[in-house]
Amino acid sequence: MSQYQVTSREETYTIYELTEPGTDSRVQVCPERGGIVIGCQLHGLELFYLDRETFENKTANIRGGNPILFPISGQLENRSYTWNGQTYEMANHGVARTAAWEVIGTNTDGEASITLLLRSDETTKQSFPFDFELEFTYALKDGELHTRQQYRNLTADQAMPFYAGFHPYFNVDSKKLSYDTDATRYLDYNDMVEKPFEGVFDLEGLVESVTLLDTKKSEISFPVAGGATVRLSYSDIFKYMVLWSVNGKPFVCVEPWMAMNSELNRQEELVMLEPKGKLEANLTISYQR
Repeated sequence: MSQYQVTSREETYTIYELTEPGTDSRVQVCPERGGIVIGCQLHGLELFYLDRETFENKTANIRGGNPILFPISGQLENRSYTWNGQTYEMANHGVARTAAWEVIGTNTDGEASITLLLRSDETTKQSFPFDFELEFTYALKDGELHTRQQYRNLTADQAMPFYAGFHPYFNVDSKKLSYDTDATRYLDYNDMVEKPFEGVFDLEGLVESVTLLDTKKSEISFPVAGGATVRLSYSDIFKYMVLWSVNGKPFVCVEPWMAMNSELNRQEELVMLEPKGKLEANLTISYQR
């Protein structure tokens, strides 16, 4: 048996599966539902929570997996923003997570990987008036999932504002977790008060998220179900870490974002990608027992 495999199967949607038998790892990807990873089994343990009902319902927002957030992470005030004097409406977390992505390549040489592409079109331009391409490669290697990202501004005459992110849902036994991070402060969106962060946080009973504010190291570790510790490591451009959950559901979301909620309204900390420019970034998910 080859060290790496990439296969596909037909369910409600086409599912691509990356496998690494030597580490008992597999990753499941659904290009047409926002290019989302719906399953991340590393060393025999499934890390991601997935509500299959929301996944299979084409009109529902998926609760689970690792949705891609672009060109915004989070929400906008009144679900709208103004750019160059014109007002646009945009749903929470942007346009990428509801779009169908194109598979442009797979690979089993040294890793199991799949590369997806999303191009702007008339639908995306109704909310985000820029020509762009996103190219994401999901690569499974040595029991780790790497998400290599390219954000490309195809517009010739203006910089493109954005702040991308991810929204991974992790299976947990408890909402009170210890987070290994160098953050010392967080913003509590439940009361909009900035508070000290002391390493342990309990999401039980909270409706809104909290955001770790002052991380210097681009990594965070925390325990998940099954007696494992997950580690996220990511490019420095992801400045903020958002923690969120839903009462009664066995998951926590630990989300790297490039900017804070409603940034496209404030326009103080936007990533401005120059005309014809490209930004590359990475997110790696690994764990140890």
